[in-house]
Amino acid sequence: MTIPHRTFRIGGDIEIRRLGFGAMRITGPGIWGAPADRDEAIRVLRRLPELGVNFIDTADSYGPNVSEELIREALHPYDAGMVVATKAGLTRPGPDQWTPQGRPDYLIRQAHGSLQRLGVERIDLWQLHRIDPSVPRDEQFGAVRHLIDSGVIRHAGLSEVSVADIKAASKYFDVATVQNRFNLGDRGSEDVLDYCAAHGIGFIPWFPLAAGELTRPGSLLDTIARNHQASVGQIALAWLLQRSPVILPIPGTSRVAHLEENVAAGEIALSDFEFCELDRATAGTQQR
Repeated sequence: MTIPHRTFRIGGDIEIRRLGFGAMRITGPGIWGAPADRDEAIRVLRRLPELGVNFIDTADSYGPNVSEELIREALHPYDAGMVVATKAGLTRPGPDQWTPQGRPDYLIRQAHGSLQRLGVERIDLWQLHRIDPSVPRDEQFGAVRHLIDSGVIRHAGLSEVSVADIKAASKYFDVATVQNRFNLGDRGSEDVLDYCAAHGIGFIPWFPLAAGELTRPGSLLDTIARNHQASVGQIALAWLLQRSPVILPIPGTSRVAHLEENVAAGEIALSDFEFCELDRATAGTQQR
């Protein structure tokens, strides 16, 4: 089996390499404050274009603000074709604490803040980090529409949503991407993935390297990894890339060596037998 469609067009017009980078882990413990090794975090970011990675996913809440600020410091002015996607909709009371905040004025203000921190004239892809259950979702979708109409963002996406949420948001704007938790150990968003594939929506699986019990020595995943002289994480990424051409994995790390290992997974082609065995072994897994 070959890796289908190594690139994807976000919103139909922004072409990226499908294997991107998640910039959450370049912050401090609990996704709070500055990274423990700031110099290494900068090296990780500057290695991305050298490795051909041109899609970075971040959020205003990572740090908060730290991830976006480091990205600008390391990469601005951005290489042609580099896409930095960001998100808003979660506030941070403290380390490892996340609180939804979907008031339209807040979302609009945060998008403008991201624009300044990233140093861009327009955000290519901005995503609603969560739909706040305490605010009518139509009001949140209306704020996204306003950001598009005012030229602050080019394309918009959603995170942790159902098919029904995507359909509701689509009445206000074209949903370019959906970012849900999805990996070999948690396939609870299969219906959302299938919907995205049918409608040309990019599907960004967060926590892509998780594989649960499959990582134990002697497991199917471990055996396949040894056959490819690869790590189990690389095989987990290879499986995602072959699962659907709309999947855009964004493995994150704070170390250059780990980044290089993750990117190398993009060259691994699982056989039809290996892919099907992993698919069968994990079908129906859900850890939500």
